[in-house]
Amino acid sequence: MEKNRLTPAQDLLFMRRALDLASLGQGKVSPNPLVGCVIVHNGLVIGEGYHEQYGQAHAEVNAIARVNDKELLPFSTLYVTLEPCAHHGKTPPCADLVVRHQLKRVVIGAVDSNPLVGGKGITKLEKAGIRVETGILEKEIRYQNRRFFTQMEKGRPFILLKWAQTRDGFIARSNYDSKWISNPLSRQLVHRWRAEESSILVGTNTAHYDNPQLTVRDWTGKNPLRLVIDRQLRLSPSLKLFDDSQPTLIYNQKQDKITGQTQWVRLDPGFTLKSILEDLHQRNIQSLMVEGGAALLRDFIGQGLWDEARVFTGTSRFGLGIPAPMLPVYPTEQIMLDQDLLQTYTNHE
Repeated sequence: MEKNRLTPAQDLLFMRRALDLASLGQGKVSPNPLVGCVIVHNGLVIGEGYHEQYGQAHAEVNAIARVNDKELLPFSTLYVTLEPCAHHGKTPPCADLVVRHQLKRVVIGAVDSNPLVGGKGITKLEKAGIRVETGILEKEIRYQNRRFFTQMEKGRPFILLKWAQTRDGFIARSNYDSKWISNPLSRQLVHRWRAEESSILVGTNTAHYDNPQLTVRDWTGKNPLRLVIDRQLRLSPSLKLFDDSQPTLIYNQKQDKITGQTQWVRLDPGFTLKSILEDLHQRNIQSLMVEGGAALLRDFIGQGLWDEARVFTGTSRFGLGIPAPMLPVYPTEQIMLDQDLLQTYTNHE
């Protein structure tokens, strides 16, 4: 039997632990949300877990499985960062599992925005006589799951813009050459970011002049879905983006075709960025990283279609070249990476 009621300070402590656990699923669970879970009896953690892989067990399942003495569960508190699911998806409903083990109290960080879940998990728990509390570290949890909440609430992927610029504000030389503005440490960090996002997009000029691979090479993780805009199908088939080594979509207005892992997606003539975002949403793509070029980045910024931007400013100067995009807000964070300045911007609209 649980002897001592947990204090608000303990609630924060254990939810913070659940939040930390949830982060371990980054890049592995999309389009599901990141979720962590901690089970506490008499002020001591008796089980914890997180959603480790898409299609596999959820956080609550893993945490309960790691409780050695299941007889303690009816006298314990379960902390979970996101509302337990109440529907059958890839796995059975977590709310049912919690009810079956008769947890005494469940503390939920944030309510799920998924219409299949939103509020239904809480209702199921309360009907079973479980005391439910919500809203602890909600802001932090929503930020951690900003990709998931954007997809659910805005009907489009979370959009991350990224570019590197020179000290004098150019993204490339006049001939489109941009190597190398940022340093090796910054470039390695970009590979880590790629592993955390569902898809990555470049425009025609960047594909042609930079010939990028858009893969994760200097980090360990899953490659994002590669996307390129090639309206008139003018890009050379010898480019690395067309090597069929990774799933790749080519948005164009000429043809629909699939060859191996490469798919040409024909959109209406004059298609817009919103057309691409709608297609990605239909494909259940949770996040989009836009790596350039300058014109494409300016289009996203000009239309307000961005959630976060990460900008490296290197030490070199070009004097002349293609100007870097301008953001209409001040940076929310900045750090130094060796001699590169990394600034993060947030779109609060």
